[in-house]
This record gives sequence, structure tokens and C-alpha cells, in this order.
Amino acid sequence: MAIHDNTVHPTLAGAAWPQATDSRLRMAVLAIAGTVLLTVSAKIQVPFYPVPMTMQTFAVLVIGMAYGWKLGGATLLLYLAEGAVGLPVFAGTPEKGIGLAYMAGPTGGYLVGFVLAAGIAGWLGEKGWDRSIPMTLAAMVIGTAIIFVPGYAWLAALIGGEKAWAFGVLPFLWGEVFKIALAAAVLPGAWKLIARFRA
Repeated sequence: MAIHDNTVHPTLAGAAWPQATDSRLRMAVLAIAGTVLLTVSAKIQVPFYPVPMTMQTFAVLVIGMAYGWKLGGATLLLYLAEGAVGLPVFAGTPEKGIGLAYMAGPTGGYLVGFVLAAGIAGWLGEKGWDRSIPMTLAAMVIGTAIIFVPGYAWLAALIGGEKAWAFGVLPFLWGEVFKIALAAAVLPGAWKLIARFRA
């Protein structure tokens, strides 16, 4: 599956819930459901080494690939808008602050990365990269890097490059490896499940 392939494949969400006449209602329901999933994934901490992890980057990338770049990106923008107006949708809210003040803090770059990664993952999903384990693995690695690059850059501007790497990247790498592997199993598996129901 070449990255320069111009074929647009159906997304997982499109296959599971085909677009009907009232596509705006469908998009609104999917976007709101996506922000609920993002909020839940940010709040639940899973014990892991060397630090507990949330499932939020997993949710960001899976939503992006399952929804496609337009709806995936729009869902992440809606999620950020919910946070900006003060809803406690982010990890650590409301304990660590809410609204724009929280978004301008140490995790601000990662939030920007979420939108970019959902868009890129969605674009790759539309190219069919979520149909096989190797291609899904590659897409998840790309998406994870897109989250961490602005996240690291933002944090480095606040606390310096060495500390940003030590506190904002290194402790989370094994968790990201686990989530990438999980996504590579879940997405192709979901396509196989849909194919069985259609058979």
C-alpha cells in the first residue's frame, strides 16, 4: 500500500455506519462520541512501566484512522474547544487547572500534536493503511511521532531540552510501544469483523 496512492478507501466508521441522507447528524454523533472517548481515555490511568499511562494517544490515533482526516481532525478540534471553554476533558483537569490556562501549560504542545496526528492518521486510514498489521504499525509510529514532536518542542521551550526529554518523552516510550502494538491488532481486527458481518 503506497503512501502516494490516490485511491480513497472507505473509513472504518464509514463501513460500520454508512453515510445516510442526514450526514450532518451522523458526523455530529460520531464527533461527540469521539470526544467522550478521548475524555475517558485521558482520565483512566493504566499501571505500566516506568510510569502509569493513559490511553489517550491510542484513542487519538484510532479515532483519526477510523474517522478519516476531516472528521478525525474535526473531532479533535471539538475536543480542544470543549477544554478551552473550561470543561474538564483533559488529563489532570480540573486538579491542574482548566481552560486556556491549562492548554498553555506544559502539555500544550501535545494537544496541538493530537490534532495534527488525528489528521495524518485519518489520511493514512483513507489510503487503506488500517487494513493490515504492518501498515497499521507504520501509521501508528508516524502518528505517535507527530504527537511527540510538538509536545517535546513546547515543553523544551518551557523547561529546556534535556528536562523535556527526561520528563516529557523518555518515561512514556514503552507505553507508546504497547499502544502502537494494540492499535495494530485492533484496527485490522475490526475490519475482519465487519467483513464477517457482511459475508
